[in-house]
Amino acid sequence: MATTAPAADRNADGDEQGRRKKKGGFRTMPLILASEVCDRFAMAGFSANLITYLTQQLHLPLVEASNTLTNFGGTSALTPILGALAADSFAGRFWTIIAGSAIYQVGMVGLVVSALLPTLRPPPCSPPATPCQRASGWQLAVLYLSLLCTSLGSGGIRPSVVAFGADQFEHEQQDGAEAAKAAAERKRRYFNLYFFTMGFAVLLALTVVVYIQENVGWGWGFGIPAIGMLVSIVVFLVGYPIYVLLKPDGSPFTRLAQVVAAAFKKRDVAVPEDPGMLYQDKELDALISTNGRLLHTNQLTFFDRAAIVTPGDIAASGQPNLWRLSTVHRVEELKSIVRLLPIWSAGIMLATAGSHNYTFTIMQARTMDRHMGPHFQFPPATLSIFSTAAMLVTLAFYDRVFVPLARRVTGLPSGITYFQRMGIGLAISILSVASAALVETKRRDAAARHGLLDDPAAVVPLSVFWLVPQFAVHGIGDGFSSVAHMEFLYDQAPESMRSSAVALFWLAGSIGSYMGTVLVTAVQRATRGRGEWLQDNINRGRIDNYYWLVTCIMVLNFGYFLVCFHFYTMKPLEVAGEHDDRDKECELSSLQKNGGGGANGMV
Repeated sequence: MATTAPAADRNADGDEQGRRKKKGGFRTMPLILASEVCDRFAMAGFSANLITYLTQQLHLPLVEASNTLTNFGGTSALTPILGALAADSFAGRFWTIIAGSAIYQVGMVGLVVSALLPTLRPPPCSPPATPCQRASGWQLAVLYLSLLCTSLGSGGIRPSVVAFGADQFEHEQQDGAEAAKAAAERKRRYFNLYFFTMGFAVLLALTVVVYIQENVGWGWGFGIPAIGMLVSIVVFLVGYPIYVLLKPDGSPFTRLAQVVAAAFKKRDVAVPEDPGMLYQDKELDALISTNGRLLHTNQLTFFDRAAIVTPGDIAASGQPNLWRLSTVHRVEELKSIVRLLPIWSAGIMLATAGSHNYTFTIMQARTMDRHMGPHFQFPPATLSIFSTAAMLVTLAFYDRVFVPLARRVTGLPSGITYFQRMGIGLAISILSVASAALVETKRRDAAARHGLLDDPAAVVPLSVFWLVPQFAVHGIGDGFSSVAHMEFLYDQAPESMRSSAVALFWLAGSIGSYMGTVLVTAVQRATRGRGEWLQDNINRGRIDNYYWLVTCIMVLNFGYFLVCFHFYTMKPLEVAGEHDDRDKECELSSLQKNGGGGANGMV
């Protein structure tokens, strides 16, 4: 009888693995990615030209409209923390995506209604004959409520979709080292493919939807993205029978809090020199370490106190009091999160630097010559297609040309590490903001030469396509840095916190957007009365000085990233042996960080 139960358990586990192997894999990708294309099409089509809607339909001042959008973007990137908590704790990723999509749909319907009903926006105007009336409080309330719904909805979608797609390959890592390496390679390509399809959807929205908003009407301009969101929900639901659905493992934030509480209670206890004396419990950690337990590291040793066994920590039944005692694996989960935060924070400035592409740059474009032929004018918000197109070309070039060439030099399956890829992206992004400053200087000089400094509505005789380089360079930088940032967070986070790690990616965007608001407000206040840099009349303003300020901040941020990378330690993982039951250690060391590799190291 002593061996019957384990045998039955193994048979049950085998049956479960067999069922999981019939699901997931690349065959789920068409449904997941098609759903994501519709979803991103809806989000991009809805938000790309909002600055025009706020300034020309609701008649908000430029700075107020810009801050409204950056705050909305920041909130949309902050809510993924709530979505990740729900997905990792109790709801699971699939149902979190469905719930988020439904809430987002409600918000989009609210915007369609506000665009169609004349009572929900101020009357048309043509100054100076008819002064423009700012939107009333209740009209703005409808707008803000709709924006809040879309922010909450995106919080359920963003952290879960990427991790859910990667989950479809998790079962392949149970078949040995070679299969694990192959799954890691497929997962790396999945991240590239995810960003590529997302960029394709954005490109489609920036061309089709923005054109409709500018030339047909805002009802259809918001209505088409709303239809796209509905389609994404239906397509995603169709794949339910073939998806790998991983069960949530309880709140990861509770486990982190337990480690902190236990370590604080034992702050006066000496940490043993031998890590083997720290508490281990494979059975307790089984559900949160299916790919292997995290090994002890000699960093952040204060938290090791949480794994020191003291009287009263373990009940008579043998169960530990988790608010007094944690396993080494749980302690290392907390350490892993703390270690990745410095490098994660380097991505914040990317969002801050990119926030002006959807505000000030669009207003610049409106003052420039946008003609393509005698009858067609290029929509200002559509300029973002050059950023998206450059990112798509970069992703294709990176995967098909750059990686094979780099692989010959480095010997790494991924060509270069995601640290190197992120560093390249950060450096390129500096050039993007610097080019924006140079072009704005040229645009303002052209306005001065033709006596247009006091006529902000006049067209400056300078082609709008002078703005293309800054968008294109930004897209190239994004193709390197954003994918690497996401890959790094997913790979280095504990396996039970993958949704939360992806949420950190969006949280960086949230903080970056809020920093953009703070920076704009600070610059406006600092320069008021002394040649105001940011004003409604951008011909009299000095947006180029603002861009140079952002460039300097980006240079400092790049140096900060290099320092963080130098001191970073990869997470060490213990994995099961391929041909026996013994465990073997897979140390993701600084050597691998700089060029060695393992399946769990450089994806």
